[in-house]
Amino acid sequence: MDSELFGTLPDGTPVHRWTLERAGVRVRILTYGGIVQSVEIPDRDGHRADVVLGFPGLDGYLAHPDPYLGALVGRYANRIAGGRFPLDGLTYSLAQNNAPNSLHGGDRGFDKRVWDVEPVGHGLRLTRVSPHGEEGFPGRLEVTATYGLDAAGALRIAYEAVTDAPTVVNLTNHSYWNLAGSGNAGGHELRLSASRFTPVDADLIPTGALESVDGTRFDFRTARKAGGGYDHNFVLDKGTTASAVEVAELHDPSSGRVLTVATTEPGLQLYTADHLGDPFAPGDGIALETQHFPDSPNRPEFPSTRLRPGDTYRSETVYGFGMRS
Repeated sequence: MDSELFGTLPDGTPVHRWTLERAGVRVRILTYGGIVQSVEIPDRDGHRADVVLGFPGLDGYLAHPDPYLGALVGRYANRIAGGRFPLDGLTYSLAQNNAPNSLHGGDRGFDKRVWDVEPVGHGLRLTRVSPHGEEGFPGRLEVTATYGLDAAGALRIAYEAVTDAPTVVNLTNHSYWNLAGSGNAGGHELRLSASRFTPVDADLIPTGALESVDGTRFDFRTARKAGGGYDHNFVLDKGTTASAVEVAELHDPSSGRVLTVATTEPGLQLYTADHLGDPFAPGDGIALETQHFPDSPNRPEFPSTRLRPGDTYRSETVYGFGMRS
């Protein structure tokens, strides 16, 4: 594993890129935003390609922040309705950066911060402290994200966080996958172990219902083409688990490449990148964001995202790579 200078922020802060390589898989990670810049894997003929969307230089990420390409997003991944939530009798106001809602941690969430990094085994440990009041969230939050490649070349991302005051936490990785390495990803075949989803209103906020996927376009229990038109949370059949359980598979018939997703999380946001802009095109990637449900701080009936002093937030997602003939 090695590191190199990737660029410098306008305030002079250096950004480094680390490279992990094991079992034929090469992953590059930035200290800026904890971004997974590239994941290189072979196809059925042994030809390698980068299967996540990313920019070749730091300027691209600074000029195009909204797609959250490959980023570690938080404190709260996904949307919080109206940019506010109640907690222990108080109401906290957040940036409405996805008006009228808060999205992925606000104007300057975890994806736009430089993380401290140290090598650990076959991976990296990223850390930072989010001060009380950052982007409107209460509590001083100490966050650790560990990225590693296991013996089979699977990419494991494990999160931990502790707080000194009650708060809410929901972290995820926002990589856009294109197993062909280029072109439109709508022809990828997707399978999700989810019998229900959370329908949304016009602002993409869950209504509170958990609806069956039976007979709808949300039924991916049997693999089929992903197509487009999705920015929805799926309720994973397994629920919240102590260890990562496989919940999704993405297959590109043209290259034979297969991505499996295992997670401890109860939900998965499927986003088919219908609003990607220059230099990409709509549908160029598919985001499979493992997380708690959108707007959970305002929905007590959803699995809780509250974190209190003395408790530890833990979450893990594993991206496995394979191929079919």
